Amino acid sequence: MAGIVHFANFYRWMEQVEHDFFRSLGLSIVRHLPDGSTIGWPRVTANCRFESPARYEDILTLRLTVSRLGVKSITYDVAIRNGDRSVARGSMKTVCCVVRPGLPMESLEIPEEYRSMIQEHREGE
Repeated sequence: MAGIVHFANFYRWMEQVEHDFFRSLGLSIVRHLPDGSTIGWPRVTANCRFESPARYEDILTLRLTVSRLGVKSITYDVAIRNGDRSVARGSMKTVCCVVRPGLPMESLEIPEEYRSMIQEHREGE
C-alpha cells in the first residue's frame, strides 16, 4: 500500500542467498542420509535493520558473508543494496541439526565436508 517492499520479503531473500551460498560450494542446505535421517540448518536467530526503502521494481543485490563458523553453528551477515545505496543489513545464525525418523531434532557438529568448504570460502574473502 505504501509502495515499499514488505519487511517479510527481506527475511525470504536472506534465506535464499544462504541457499545460493551453499549451492555455490556444491553443497545442499538439506542433506538426506541413507539411514533416513536428514541434516538441515534451522535458524536460531535472524534480524534485519532497514536503512532505506526498497520499492517494487528495484533491483536489489545481496551479499552474504560468514561472520562466524562455530562448532555447530554458522552466523551470516547479509548486506542488501540498491545500486550504491544500502537498503538493509541483516544477520542469521543457523545450527546444523539432524532429524532422525521418530526422534526430535538435535544439533550436531558441522560435518567436515561442510566445514572445509565454508572455511575455504572464508579464507578466500
